[in-house]
Amino acid sequence: MALFSRKRGAFAIVFMLVYFISLACAARLSVSRQKLEVEKHLKRVNKPPIKSIESADGDIIDCVHISQQPAFDHPFLKDHKIQMRPNYHPEGLYDEEKMSTRSKESTNPITQLWHMNGRCPEDTIPVRRTKKDDVLRASSVKRYGKKKHRAIPKPRSTDPDLTNESGHQHAIAYVEGDKYYGAKATINVWEPKVQQSNEFSLSQLWILGGSFGEDLNSIEAGWQVSPDLYGDNNTRLFTYWTSDAYQATGCYNLLCSGFIQVSSAIAMGASISPVSAYRNSQYDINILIWKDPKEGHWWMQFGNDYVLGYWPSFLFSYLAESASMIEWGGEVVNSQPDGKHTATQMGSGRFPEEGFGKSSYFRNIQVVDSSNNLKSPKDLGTFTEQSNCYDVQTGSNEDWGHHFYYGGPGRNPNCQ
Repeated sequence: MALFSRKRGAFAIVFMLVYFISLACAARLSVSRQKLEVEKHLKRVNKPPIKSIESADGDIIDCVHISQQPAFDHPFLKDHKIQMRPNYHPEGLYDEEKMSTRSKESTNPITQLWHMNGRCPEDTIPVRRTKKDDVLRASSVKRYGKKKHRAIPKPRSTDPDLTNESGHQHAIAYVEGDKYYGAKATINVWEPKVQQSNEFSLSQLWILGGSFGEDLNSIEAGWQVSPDLYGDNNTRLFTYWTSDAYQATGCYNLLCSGFIQVSSAIAMGASISPVSAYRNSQYDINILIWKDPKEGHWWMQFGNDYVLGYWPSFLFSYLAESASMIEWGGEVVNSQPDGKHTATQMGSGRFPEEGFGKSSYFRNIQVVDSSNNLKSPKDLGTFTEQSNCYDVQTGSNEDWGHHFYYGGPGRNPNCQ
């Protein structure tokens, strides 16, 4: 009996050793498979540069030949002839000369940090180089550069639990009920504090088509602070698109094929500098997105001078024709456990009632109609899940047209 027990004990030890060795081998295999997957992905997204520029924030901007950009990895774009400029700009662009002194003070020169160390030559586009650490911060290689599902605010939602289940919170203005062919806004730029790395804070406009189900089409652009995506807390210019509610299609910036860039001056995902400061200088950016009436592509312009590129219309189903809703405003991720609210700031981190120089704003909000004219929006609505955490207040005057202040500090005595 004792001999049997000893044999059984020895067998158990051998079994455990084999089990742990198998686990270690599987882990090593998994790490090596992941390493291979990451390297393959980096090779795919980082195209051979003609020139590289190191930015003060540690970014490397690669000047990639325009014909070699990531867009052309898309199977439908293999034989695409690049359209270097839109056929038509919208009529009625807001006349900056008519702005008041206060408005002019708020439009100090703004640029990107990498410009301090050089520019990309003609016939190239600037691409922020993806690093190994960028990809490793994502939940998987497949999800790198993608938003999580349900990241779109749904105004008039009647179920507060439904609006909060994704952890995304918003303070937005919106229009719906018509056909829209673009939108424009001047967006105040800040550097909000983000509580933890898996959260973000952004301010953007949304061009939306379809329902809020699995077939939602969205084109988005603005500025964001996203430690998970970029590895720091810098404020960065970004774009996003999806044609299936963030499931499989689309991505941030140029991290997948789709958006065709034509500008050699502005890098998607690069840091914006300088940013606004509380009771100090204010900085803002102009973003215009519109549908070219002739070719049907969705174009993006940054500032008054930089036509950045376009999303080909074939990428979309509903947006191939027009948008059914436009939204402007802020979004944060609230991922705190135990029902507590994040202290991640939206906009300047101040509530709208504090006003100019303290709170963040969108001004000169316009939409593009079916005749390719920029017009003030009718029946501008507002939406926020928890106004004690983040709020929005609209206004209208001769200098700023339709505008709103928005944002907030997140967690505070009235927002726990």
